[in-house]
Amino acid sequence: MKKLFTVVICALVLCACGKKVKTITITNPCNFDRNEEVLSLNPTELGLDPAGVLVDEQNNILPAQIDSASGEYLVQVNVPANRSIDLQWRALNNGEQRIEPAAKVSARFVPERKDDFAWENDCAAYRMYGPALAEENPSNGVDLWLKQTSELVVDTFYHNEHVKGQSYHINWGKGLDCYKVGHTLGCGGIAPYFSDSLYVQGHYDTHEVLSAGPLRTVFRLGYDTIKVADKTFKQSLTVTVCAGALLNKAEIVLEGAELEGLQLAAGIFLHDSVDTYRVDLLDGTLAYAENAFNELDRSPVGRNYTAVILPGAAAEAQTLGSYCLRKDYKVGDTLTYYFGGGWNGWLYPEDNDWFKAVSEAKSAIDHPLIVSVK
Repeated sequence: MKKLFTVVICALVLCACGKKVKTITITNPCNFDRNEEVLSLNPTELGLDPAGVLVDEQNNILPAQIDSASGEYLVQVNVPANRSIDLQWRALNNGEQRIEPAAKVSARFVPERKDDFAWENDCAAYRMYGPALAEENPSNGVDLWLKQTSELVVDTFYHNEHVKGQSYHINWGKGLDCYKVGHTLGCGGIAPYFSDSLYVQGHYDTHEVLSAGPLRTVFRLGYDTIKVADKTFKQSLTVTVCAGALLNKAEIVLEGAELEGLQLAAGIFLHDSVDTYRVDLLDGTLAYAENAFNELDRSPVGRNYTAVILPGAAAEAQTLGSYCLRKDYKVGDTLTYYFGGGWNGWLYPEDNDWFKAVSEAKSAIDHPLIVSVK
């Protein structure tokens, strides 16, 4: 009777205050657990009060990011394989405030290191090269920094390198940069492919952070002069990095005159020798495992992992030291693909752990979490 009385009183209070509680059901259609996945909700489209919050079964407010550009409500969820979970959407009570999560992603322009643009989540860190590096013939390839902690490390790595003289090419306990890009696609770069030739490009020209938050950050890099045969294009590359995500999401657009037979090729550099890779063209998935070495003295530091997912890939190619997945492209369209990397020093102990994680990432892309409101 006491329990029933409490429930009735709570219901009366909610009605008296005009506050409505709605159940948000989140379903995982995959046969593996979806842990710490960033879920994006648009309150207006779902018929929810935009001023509301998500709470768990104990009525605890879940830490959430409100995207500064889109207004989406972002929260990390854990949903078991082939199961559903229920959360509640309710108004804030008197004295309550929304809770912002601890920062798990970051992205910024790095003028103190020759105009790098660097970003990371709690799984890995990356950078691409800017104008100040022009004399060193950089590419538009992606550099991978291996992490050994969920902490954000990019700022610490740069600070220790330039202030303390503590090279980020050595593992001081939180990871290192042991990945060589050169003038290649590196860890998941993309380039035009035309007439059996891959056109690896140079440094980016412009940069912009579109939205920044603790769970999801979006930035855009612009390339003013993309040369393909006798054609010149402009290119924008928009990258979305989410907490807990194995891969970055990339959206690329080329602007200019039409070019019949143009493809875009997303790929990974194979370094000194072809090691262990798995490619599924029908699935648009390429995953690679290789030995990793300290760049300073070439001492081994375990196994290095990279991957590219290009949905709808039409062909593959090995050229200029890179393994690529290719897709037909029409100038002006947006092409979406995914790229990223990892390390057996953290999160992926064996090659098969990485290949399995990439396969699950592709399945998650194909089968997003399902949200219903009642």
